[in-house]
Amino acid sequence: MPFEVAWRILAYQKGRTALAVGGIFIAILLIFVELGFFIAVPQGGMLVYDHMRFDLLVSSNRYIFQAESWHFPRARLEAVARHPEIVRATPFYLGSAKWQDVGGGKRIDATVIGFDPHSGLFAVPDIESQGAVLERPDTVLVDSQTRPIFGPLQTGRIVDLDGRRITIGGQYGLGTGFLGLGIVLANEANFFRIFAARPPDTVNLGLVALKPGADPEGVARALRQVLPADTQILTRAELAAHEVEFWTTRTGTGLIFGSGLVVAFVVGIMILYQTLATQITRQLPQFAMLKAIGYTNRFLYGIVLVEAVLIMLVAFLPALAASLGLYSVIRGQTLLPVTMSPARLAAVFAIALFMAAISAIFSLSRLRRADPAEIF
Repeated sequence: MPFEVAWRILAYQKGRTALAVGGIFIAILLIFVELGFFIAVPQGGMLVYDHMRFDLLVSSNRYIFQAESWHFPRARLEAVARHPEIVRATPFYLGSAKWQDVGGGKRIDATVIGFDPHSGLFAVPDIESQGAVLERPDTVLVDSQTRPIFGPLQTGRIVDLDGRRITIGGQYGLGTGFLGLGIVLANEANFFRIFAARPPDTVNLGLVALKPGADPEGVARALRQVLPADTQILTRAELAAHEVEFWTTRTGTGLIFGSGLVVAFVVGIMILYQTLATQITRQLPQFAMLKAIGYTNRFLYGIVLVEAVLIMLVAFLPALAASLGLYSVIRGQTLLPVTMSPARLAAVFAIALFMAAISAIFSLSRLRRADPAEIF
């Protein structure tokens, strides 16, 4: 019965209902987009880490995020490797170089990663299959998602990196995350050929692999007791928590999208509340009639709640379809991993349902004015 009455009210005032659906459509679409960015930003920060094989991360105590990891003495990593539960401790180097066509032109910042190609560090088939290519002098691999501003990335092209001529030996597919617009992979020897002035006894990160069955937290505690204060040890869970905390609370990106999510939620509540309040005011005599013939306040409250939910449901499906299209555009333009997951879909639906419930509750004060004595 509440459903039938609510449906008739919405169908009777088609114009107002359409405006309400349009407003809620925009609010839900904004929630999809803001939540997508809010979740994708930390995922972008973890993108490269998520494709690497390691159990513990060794870094400088000044570590901020991957692109600003600072460095520490390589001797610390050698000390870590002596722990009996550790299989390998792979040094990981990061550097920023100027990319330029050998014929001249714009100089573009590119991130260069140095590592041992035979360490099995990257769980990326394109990288694993081209280990021999990386061993060639002055040869690198380039991420296929490197921005078009870098020019063609075909195998054999020679480019200038910080004044040294480097050959593109192949491509791989991973993504750049927040390391920059272009990523270059090199073995250790080629990395130090590009950055000849850099001391070879320092590393940016150490990726530690443990023996099967070893306890990462226990090994991390043991290493913290023997390493100097200039070095820190993070488990994968601690690293993920650090990246989420950094990108969502310590950067403008997280704050902007988090605030946008709240604003979209509040706007949706206000639009739906105004629609429901107006409809209740216009239908006040009819609600009073229902009270006069014996229907309770709870029944009338149910009608308003069903109205709010119906408007939300009608707006939700087109908002979902539009958000899928926007996600595709965002992935293409920003390379962020903005995807629609079942958890995200459920979260937005729950937020929208909560938004509808709050709007209905706020509008009930108007319904209490439906007094049969005043009508008759």
